[in-house]
Amino acid sequence: MRIPVLVELAVGLHYAFLAFLMVGGFLALRWRRLFGLHVGAAIWSAAILAVGQPCPLTALEDWARGSDSGGFIDRHVTGVLYPAEWESAVQVGVAAVVLSSWSLLVRQRMARSWSSSHLLRSSPPP
Repeated sequence: MRIPVLVELAVGLHYAFLAFLMVGGFLALRWRRLFGLHVGAAIWSAAILAVGQPCPLTALEDWARGSDSGGFIDRHVTGVLYPAEWESAVQVGVAAVVLSSWSLLVRQRMARSWSSSHLLRSSPPP
């Protein structure tokens, strides 16, 4: 059974997830509520890589294709967006981008905390 609409939907959602994984931490600098969602996405991604468990979107795509032709990353990313030999370097790069965005979030939060506590201490007594 081949259901092209579901295949395209699964592929699109996968790409959206990967884009959110890359930029979600930076978006959380502006929209703080995204941070928890981004942490969840990062944990999910790391767990799938560590355990080798297939993603449910990959299972949906395979089912809609009517075949098991490998994972999403193998089929649509590695060798397509970057050479297969770069896979480990790309994974390290993605982790570095995610951690960089999180360090900016921590730095921003510390700056706000320092700024508000400094303002409270420097205000004249009533």
